[in-house]
Amino acid sequence: METTRHTIALVDDDRNILASVQMSLEAEGFIVHTYTDGEAALQGITARPVSLAVLDIKMPRMDGMELLQRLRARSGLPVIFLSSKDEELDQLMGLRLGADDYITKPFSQRLLLERIRALLRRQDVSRNEANGLAPAGAAITRGQLSLDETRHQCLWNGQDIPLTVTEFLLVKALATRPGMVKSRDQLIDAAYGENIYVDDRTIDSHIKRVRKKFRQVDDNFNQIETLYGIGYRYKED
Repeated sequence: METTRHTIALVDDDRNILASVQMSLEAEGFIVHTYTDGEAALQGITARPVSLAVLDIKMPRMDGMELLQRLRARSGLPVIFLSSKDEELDQLMGLRLGADDYITKPFSQRLLLERIRALLRRQDVSRNEANGLAPAGAAITRGQLSLDETRHQCLWNGQDIPLTVTEFLLVKALATRPGMVKSRDQLIDAAYGENIYVDDRTIDSHIKRVRKKFRQVDDNFNQIETLYGIGYRYKED
């Protein structure tokens, strides 16, 4: 994958982290825009759109949570959170708000790079299929659910459900074989790919977020079932 066309917004009030991560990402061919607070980042990303954002949680003027909410109100931009190990509740809240992933500090820059690449690969596939530059995936229809990979579009009873790339892949993995149970590990592989470690709670938070989005257009949505201790499944019609 060519990375020179991708631009990353890196937002952290620790200038040492900004400098070291920027250097690592630029060495891999990325363009990097750095910001030291959420308000400056929001203005910058609005003026100069990016491919992905890496956000610290604790920042002055506007923290990462509020910044994520502002970004999510505008687009499905892939977002990775950086957080300290003692900020578990913030991590879970961020995932519920729509973050695609999180990494705890101190972190491996190699791990961050792999997470960035994984999210961008999925973003590229969706964009290329929509532009007719890659083989289009088959549309999936399950009762009131319609998934169109070529447009990265999810509809429920004709109403649009704005899913992030990760959320779309999770719904697709479940809806492809309704009635069949998917373990959390299987869903991690479907949404993140092999050799990428993601905590089970990340999947749980994404599923909660997906359900909330569907219930915003249908209070009775209950198609995604939890099988405690096992995983999830999409109900057969």
